[in-house]
Amino acid sequence: MSEEKQNSGSILHFSLPYFIATILLFLIEVAIATVFSTVFFVRAYLGDVLVVMLIYTFIKSFFRLNDLKLIIGIFIFACITEFAQYFNIAEKLGYQKGSLMYIVIGNSFSWVDILCYGVGCALLYLFSKFNKC
Repeated sequence: MSEEKQNSGSILHFSLPYFIATILLFLIEVAIATVFSTVFFVRAYLGDVLVVMLIYTFIKSFFRLNDLKLIIGIFIFACITEFAQYFNIAEKLGYQKGSLMYIVIGNSFSWVDILCYGVGCALLYLFSKFNKC
């Protein structure tokens, strides 16, 4: 089968480099939430920058998608999640404070978080322009 035929039409694609990056970013996020939880800058800002990268690398581990559209979609998703925090969605869904889902969804709205998501997405865009996995 020609290379052109193999690459056309299929968005399913396993990428080991992106999968490894996903695992590393996840471990960094866990470290931020546990080991570095008292370091304000790391916990408050770096985690939000990295979480959009974690989502990106996870999706890119299994799908071949347009980078710009994916990054925009992730930013929109992050903003929707952040705005849901304004309306205390985790509590309205019945999650108890301190539960995993309560922590994942979040519980406090912040414009700074949206800025951090934007920084993370901008870095992803630059990365995607200079790297092709």
